[in-house]
Amino acid sequence: MGYSVEVNSSNFDSEVIEPSYTKPVLIDFFATWCGPCQLLKPVLEKLAREYDFILAKVDIDKNQDLANRYGIEGVPDVRIALKGEVYPGFVGALSEAQLRDLLDRLNLKSELDLGLEKAKDAIASQDFRGAKQIFDNLLAQYSENPRVAIEAARFLLRIGQLQDAERIAQTIGEDNRAFYPKAQAIQTLIQLKQAADNPGDSELDRLFASAARLALSEDYEGAFQLLLQIVQENRQYRNDGARKAMVSLFNLLGLDHPLTKQYQQELMMALY
Repeated sequence: MGYSVEVNSSNFDSEVIEPSYTKPVLIDFFATWCGPCQLLKPVLEKLAREYDFILAKVDIDKNQDLANRYGIEGVPDVRIALKGEVYPGFVGALSEAQLRDLLDRLNLKSELDLGLEKAKDAIASQDFRGAKQIFDNLLAQYSENPRVAIEAARFLLRIGQLQDAERIAQTIGEDNRAFYPKAQAIQTLIQLKQAADNPGDSELDRLFASAARLALSEDYEGAFQLLLQIVQENRQYRNDGARKAMVSLFNLLGLDHPLTKQYQQELMMALY
């Protein structure tokens, strides 16, 4: 886990240059009168607590010599110190998603990333008790993180704790445009679980129940194939339920996922 530090001319070498040999240092050149700086500051501080980097904050009005040394012309201007050298980073206020992309390019993983990886490893090895403990810890530590909520809800759904999965998914509101569709997808998966547990008598009922079981076991390609077959045979089945289930799974996987791209196109061809 990283940390934040106020930096000036006297401690720049000891707080920035020397530590940069062991971990990246993001140098935030800012000004108190700068609006974008004030927007960027809490996001950087949050990420510094989550990732293993140092956030060095430099007030340019109090440290004109440092601003001049690095040619700072506008703020916020964030530089990156690595192995004793200072490199350009970005100018302006980036979004949290853009900052995470930058950190990924620096090969940094957050405590959250590492925790989720451990949970996935535990699930892969059928250690569901261990995975549950990891998710409980992550939910306690990152109680307002929607990514944790979604992954925990998916896991709880997988082990049959539907009420807990639904409760956690419902903590993500409509105002969260990035994760609300995924939370709604959890609701759809709960409905699929119910369909899998109570299949009907018709051939389409059996197909839908099979698709539900595949989706719940995260065999999304198999689920898409069966759901698409239902759409092609009877669009009105379960009040357009097969198409709606496919859309929910698209949202859960993300629009950039290869399966989403493939089956979105196949769904469009089936509909039109």
